[in-house]
Amino acid sequence: MKNQVGTKENPMALQTPPLTSSYTIHVAEKDGKEILVCTVGSTVLHYDIRCINDLHEMLKQHGGMELGSADEQKPAKEGTVEAWGRSESNPVGGWYGLKKGFRGRFGMYVPPLMEALGLVELEHNPKNNRMRAK
Repeated sequence: MKNQVGTKENPMALQTPPLTSSYTIHVAEKDGKEILVCTVGSTVLHYDIRCINDLHEMLKQHGGMELGSADEQKPAKEGTVEAWGRSESNPVGGWYGLKKGFRGRFGMYVPPLMEALGLVELEHNPKNNRMRAK
């Protein structure tokens, strides 16, 4: 997966679900663990790399789901990918986002990566996009 997602020198270029903003994502190592590094302008977010497989497995069981992206400081809409990405009932028992203050937006930046990897179908409407496992 590491080569598919890219490296710091050659990151994967993606667009947000509504196709309004570009960002890059790559795999890096931090504290001995592989993480996803998402760069949006000057903002850098980190996500636990296992979120890709965990979210794919959950979607295979759950079916389609609204993305519901929200900043860390804002509550996530119940029943969305964003809410699942910070729920105590997910496989990591909480946030997949690893950088305090920037742990949110899971539902904005992880789904396009999963679409690029061929794992999900993703809508590209102006808002309220949904995703489902392939």
